[in-house]
This record gives sequence, structure tokens and C-alpha cells, in this order.
Amino acid sequence: MRGRKLTTIVVRRRPGNPSQGQLIAGGLVLRCALGRGGISASKREGDGATPLSTMRLLHGFKRPDKKVAAATGLRLRPLKRNDGWCEVSGDRNYNRLVRIPYKVSHETMWRADDLYDICIVLDWNISPRKRSRGSAIFLHLARPGYGPTEGCIALSRRDMNRLLPHLSSGASIRVVR
Repeated sequence: MRGRKLTTIVVRRRPGNPSQGQLIAGGLVLRCALGRGGISASKREGDGATPLSTMRLLHGFKRPDKKVAAATGLRLRPLKRNDGWCEVSGDRNYNRLVRIPYKVSHETMWRADDLYDICIVLDWNISPRKRSRGSAIFLHLARPGYGPTEGCIALSRRDMNRLLPHLSSGASIRVVR
């Protein structure tokens, strides 16, 4: 895989554990965390499910005060302390980056638990955005022990750094059962 850019990454759940999976990227097979609601073809806001879908990798964020070991073909902009992501389906900025403090419920991107030190925005419910279809679906860093996400796909920091050099804006993640 050295130096090769990926076009498709496949994610599937691990047998016996609906909130953990395998991310298959070329010759890499990496353990990942999935949503607490498993994989769903009917993703809804707040259900904790990872969407059964093919999603393009759009762009990402990285904490400027944390080490990102690998270069990538994706645009990764420095995360700011006032970055948030709107999760209220009736708001005009639903499923978009916002500046916090923000008047309605939002995800805080600058986190103490390091999950968004590297955070890649996936093309889920971005364009067009549909009310209540789910927001803030990212590829980000996993909790210790690969605890479930709220619908995202999460990798260890080590595995994310192994994957980053092979990513580009032309790549997509296909979540299958």
C-alpha cells in the first residue's frame, strides 16, 4: 500500500459485537468502533447508529496542539477552540460547522477526550441536508477499548496515522453489514 491513494474503504461490523467493526483499506484491516446503535439503513438523529451507506471523505480537522504523524491528501484544517457542529434538525445550520457558543444544541469539536484530534467529515446528510437524518458523522479517534460512538467510525490514533497517507478527497467509505 506504500504511497497508494485509496478510492474505496469498506467498513463492516465484527460478528457478535454490533458496535465494533473492521475497516478494510487496501491491504490494511483495522479494528474500529461503530455507533452504539450498530449499522442502520434508516439512520435518524440521535439513534446512535452508523449509516449503512457509501460516504465520500470531504475534509477534516486536526488539533494544532496535538501530533498528527502522517500527511494526507485530504484537506485538514486546524481545529479552533470555538468550533462546533450543529445537531438540531430544525436549525438553519443543521449538520454544519458553527462557532460556539451557539444558540442551539451542538457538538463541541475541541474535546478533552481527544476523540476529534483528527476528525474527517463524511458525506452523510450534507448535501442535501434532510431534517432528522443524522448529523456529525465523522471518521475520528476511538475511545480506549473501542467503546461505541454516536454513529461515527473511530480508529486508534496509531491506525488513523497509518491510514491518513492513503486518503484523498476522491475516496469514499462504504459501510456494509
